[in-house]
Amino acid sequence: MDKQHLRLILNGKSAGRKDVRAAVEAVRSMGHEVSVRVTFEAGDVERLAAEALRDHAEFPIHTLVAAGGDGTVNEVVDAVLKEMPEGERPPFSFAVLPLGTANDFARHIGLDPADVPGCLRFAARAKAKPMDVGEVNGAVFVNMATGGFGTKVTAETDPNLKRVLGGAAYLFTGLHRFSELAACEARVEAEDFSWQGPFLAIAIGNGRQAGGGVRLCPRAKLDDGFLDLTIVPSPTSDAVIDLLSTLLDKGVEAMESGLVQRKVRNLTIETAEPVQFNLDGEPMTGTSWTIGVREHRIDFRR
Repeated sequence: MDKQHLRLILNGKSAGRKDVRAAVEAVRSMGHEVSVRVTFEAGDVERLAAEALRDHAEFPIHTLVAAGGDGTVNEVVDAVLKEMPEGERPPFSFAVLPLGTANDFARHIGLDPADVPGCLRFAARAKAKPMDVGEVNGAVFVNMATGGFGTKVTAETDPNLKRVLGGAAYLFTGLHRFSELAACEARVEAEDFSWQGPFLAIAIGNGRQAGGGVRLCPRAKLDDGFLDLTIVPSPTSDAVIDLLSTLLDKGVEAMESGLVQRKVRNLTIETAEPVQFNLDGEPMTGTSWTIGVREHRIDFRR
């Protein structure tokens, strides 16, 4: 196996974790170079991404590892792509060391977040494969963009509740906030497709799950040149709890009917009232959304 140089951009919240230190030592003991950069404040990811591109010119970096949750993966990929000239691909591949709460993207590619050293060894050994990224109003997402009531649940779930209950925390919060649900109206336009109406949630997936294991786009593929669109139309008021319970607990595959699902390359969404979209957990609010896929934009160890 060729010697690799892995550059970790490590979320500062995890800098003191013993399993992270053990992971770095394990990969170094395999003969690989591991250089670590730690974030401390806003703007650090952008600065460290630019530094990685400069350093690569003198001492090649084979893989840039986003060490954190789904939001860290998003930040690292987005920061590198913003530094790239139009049409150029990054000179190194990407990987993830999953240290977040949900780690939805890492789980999609088969990683076990409980085995941090194993995940970093995987980053050193796995083949770099071309991967798509999504885009919403110019901002990148790697895993999924979600909007609607389900997004509000994810954004407002208490972090302490997440630690205790895991993915079930989203269900708990949703069931206690359903009385605040007001249907969001949207018009969705894509290639040879249009839909209009009130919705509970909209998901645009490059990956398959979000919100702590909720499978919203179960047939999504990371490299097929498409995004998977799932619309969950608003049910009658007496069916909200049952639908939300099924959605958050078992994913869209368990829902009997009523879903709108398509594979799309480009789409627009217009909403009557401002709605929040989460891009890999990073929130955006607005009423007009232009969404597309950048086919095979990066290489990812997976």
